[in-house]
Amino acid sequence: MKPVPATKQQALVDRLTKACGGAYTAATRRKYYISGPQWAAAYQGQALFHAPTREAIGFEDVIREYAKIGIGHWTTHDTDVIPTPALGKDEQWTIVSLIQKSLKKHGLECSMVTTETFFHAVWAASPAAESPQVREYASFRVRNTVDVGHELGAKFAVYWPGSLGYYTQGAVEETETLRWYADALNAACERDIEVAKKKKRPTLKHCLEAKPFEPQAEILLPTSDAMMAFIFSGLLTHPEMVGLNPEYLHELMWGAAPRAALARALVAGKLWHFDINDGYRLKHDVDIAIGLVNPLDWLNVLVLLRSHNYNGPFNLDYKPPRTTSNRGVFSVSFPTAVDRFITLWEMAGDVISDPIIKEALDALKAGGEPVDTRDAEAVTAAHRDLLTLHELVAHRMFQILVGAHRGRTFSA
Repeated sequence: MKPVPATKQQALVDRLTKACGGAYTAATRRKYYISGPQWAAAYQGQALFHAPTREAIGFEDVIREYAKIGIGHWTTHDTDVIPTPALGKDEQWTIVSLIQKSLKKHGLECSMVTTETFFHAVWAASPAAESPQVREYASFRVRNTVDVGHELGAKFAVYWPGSLGYYTQGAVEETETLRWYADALNAACERDIEVAKKKKRPTLKHCLEAKPFEPQAEILLPTSDAMMAFIFSGLLTHPEMVGLNPEYLHELMWGAAPRAALARALVAGKLWHFDINDGYRLKHDVDIAIGLVNPLDWLNVLVLLRSHNYNGPFNLDYKPPRTTSNRGVFSVSFPTAVDRFITLWEMAGDVISDPIIKEALDALKAGGEPVDTRDAEAVTAAHRDLLTLHELVAHRMFQILVGAHRGRTFSA
């Protein structure tokens, strides 16, 4: 194998990408409610033990490249695009105006804004810290994000209280902290009602995102279920305005089944926004792109969402690998992630309409022949072979995933 000169490497990547086939057009990709975060595309490969591996890029580049790919919606943290000292000041609105022009130029919409409440040193003790000054600053930040969101035409606001917790026991009184965090969300909702009325727009959908591990040693709201309990706790003045933004990997990380977490959110009517990525159970937050680790599980997730007519955003919250170049982020990482999502989404439609799966599920729901339902042995015997269909359904889904349902087999 001959060494590949630097001047020929991009051409090689392009040729092999094209050879892969299966790509959708930008127009087709725009038909799906897929949003691209500023932070994901601008991620430079840095981590706790890793230096950056890519050059910094701004929102103009990200928006332009998303448009080329066919990602029709853009999302951002406030400080992804606005320096912290400029928040709420004239410089902020100058930047917002430039973002508006860039979005309009490239035909994108801003679908979601979120507040950074985890990176800056001010959040060392969380946005619900003991200090009233920190909490007042947190209130300012979320209210300001509401202002920015309405100005950009967003429909959603997301909150990740990743630093809501503690390192050592005893320093934090958990019930106080939860009440203080509710105060910030209440301030955001009140500001939203005020601005929406003034601008004659609908209020935003405020979505909470849970994460079980990091950055604190103990997290107060580590799962979507914990978030739902918080929403219905009575601490929020407008619980009807607050829902969930589950992240696939965040639910998987603690050993749960993402599909089950999403089902509970659907039952509660609180599944409003969804961050999509992939990764591993009981590991750290690697944020791999959708379908590269758990494609069969992802097919199951999308079957659930299609079956319940989920129509919210699918936000590409993942980190292109540190090994990927700046150019590769937009020539490989994001287009292939979108294409795998579209393929799995359409496969989910095949699963829902598949006659074998439908007959199997209908039979399971119909049950066996009538018996005395007070007789455990009789009930067991009446369903003994029917329950074998559970494994058959799973096999059929695997066949659809790999194309075997259309006759594809391998020589042995």
